[in-house]
Amino acid sequence: MSEQLRVNGERIWHTLMEVAKIGATDKGGCCRLALTDLDKQARDLYVKWCKEAGCSIRIDKMGNVFARRDGQDNSLAPVMTGSHIDTQPTGGRFDGVYGVLAGLEVIRSLNDLGIKTKHPIEASIWTNEEGSRFAPAMVASGVFAGEFSLEYGLSRKDVEGKTMGEELKRIGYAGDAEVGGMPVHAFFEVHIEQGPILEEADTTIGVVTDAQGQRWYECTLTGVESHAGPTPMNRRKDALLGTARIIDLVNKIGLDNAPLACATVGMVNVHPNSRNVIPGRVFFTIDFRHPNDEVLAKMDAAMRAGVAKISEDIGLGCELEQIFYYAPIHFDDGCIDAVRKAAVENKYSIRDIVAGAGHDACYLSKVAPASMVFVPCIDGISHNEVEDAKPEWITAGANVLLGAMLARAEQV
Repeated sequence: MSEQLRVNGERIWHTLMEVAKIGATDKGGCCRLALTDLDKQARDLYVKWCKEAGCSIRIDKMGNVFARRDGQDNSLAPVMTGSHIDTQPTGGRFDGVYGVLAGLEVIRSLNDLGIKTKHPIEASIWTNEEGSRFAPAMVASGVFAGEFSLEYGLSRKDVEGKTMGEELKRIGYAGDAEVGGMPVHAFFEVHIEQGPILEEADTTIGVVTDAQGQRWYECTLTGVESHAGPTPMNRRKDALLGTARIIDLVNKIGLDNAPLACATVGMVNVHPNSRNVIPGRVFFTIDFRHPNDEVLAKMDAAMRAGVAKISEDIGLGCELEQIFYYAPIHFDDGCIDAVRKAAVENKYSIRDIVAGAGHDACYLSKVAPASMVFVPCIDGISHNEVEDAKPEWITAGANVLLGAMLARAEQV
């Protein structure tokens, strides 16, 4: 790669900081939940910038946004990049949105350099990647990849009972384009690592070869609400006690399958949540991850057996449902090589890495050759308002994205 084939690092950092103002929190992070007015505001700004860069805009029925830069032969499938613009309730300034704006920066840089690629280039926003407001995560890219039906995606509800379909219409992003069913020549996603490996190893670029498989569960334990004073200990059917034992079980399953397993209970809702009432019902979530599907299945079996025994021992009713699953993924070797080559040509330090979190690229890999680029984040912290990254890391990842996309966009 020649010295001229570089992005404008100051420009991408500026655009990141501009979007970070939308939903900015007091602690320096962002709260920009999917399909809220703040999400709309960020989308509108992105669309404006893309149009100014000469792109046409396509919005599909799941609200996914595609900014297209024409190629020399528009009959060829596009080389795509993108990520998400929604955040966690206490999210950071880089998770997801960096990948969206890096795609815009690639387009802007190609314009600056006067390069007309053979294949069209498309930069995308994927709706509701986080799964924070609407579960499951990555539902819109999942519909694009054919993993979920359109009806399923649009019917997902938030805690207030509002559906994705209703909220897409409300904010003006219920598009007319069909979701998926189109050829994609290659897909790349650049992202902060969301973990400590790259920074601790003083490495600039993570070449993402694989992604962990995931299983998400929702569980409701039902016991008997009763007065905390007069009810003897041996007569109680305490749903929170059962939950506590299952949380410990989930943690043990993660430790038993170390070092690659992750096991988390991230949400607990207790009813009636009164200080002098024995809890009669508890809803909670379980999140299992591992890059080996056989190990993930073993974790599932251990959890189900343990939940059944704990519920029986305490005398609780139990509803356990797996609401989300995708198998571990090995990304496309050709796309991996394109990322590695671009990093080497830029003289960045590199290492292969496995994605521990879910990303839209995981679903895109089911319908197109795909890979990812990771850059470090400070202290490995993400899904947190203090999430941070250095400008030189942000620039490096965008440079690698530019090189990888350009290489694939010149293939016929």
